[in-house]
Amino acid sequence: MKALLKVTMLSFSLLLPNASFAAGSAPSFDLEGVDGKVKLSDYRGKVVYLDFWASWCTPCRKSFPWMNEMQSRFEKKGFRVIAVNLDAKRADADKFLTQLKPDFDIAFDPEGAIAGLYELQGMPSAYLIDRSGNLHSVHLGFRNRDIPLLEDEIKALLNSGKN
Repeated sequence: MKALLKVTMLSFSLLLPNASFAAGSAPSFDLEGVDGKVKLSDYRGKVVYLDFWASWCTPCRKSFPWMNEMQSRFEKKGFRVIAVNLDAKRADADKFLTQLKPDFDIAFDPEGAIAGLYELQGMPSAYLIDRSGNLHSVHLGFRNRDIPLLEDEIKALLNSGKN
């Protein structure tokens, strides 16, 4: 399992050769959310699945039910989903959210400032962050065949003793 995780991390690091954030540390942010501010630092001590999405993104629509399921399954173990919307118009995001009813935290980045810090390559893109605030892996797109790998990575971080 550890070898698989290392290969996965290496593969994703090759996709992001110009990553400017400090080795291992996830860029911090403070964004407006549906229910107030969403600050990454408030999630220290939790495993975070940070997802970037937009209302026009078809794979994003497919990922929301899965993120709801993960939030429900693993919340008591210290897992949180934060989904950052990149729509220029809040109304577009609100319509999407009304249809999909997320059970996780939503933040808004209409100018793409935080997406820029993470050097977003496409949507959806997700960043798995460990309990210490370190970037564990990057996932580009959302495909059903990737779900077992994502879930294994989440479980491994939740069960990891190094936090």
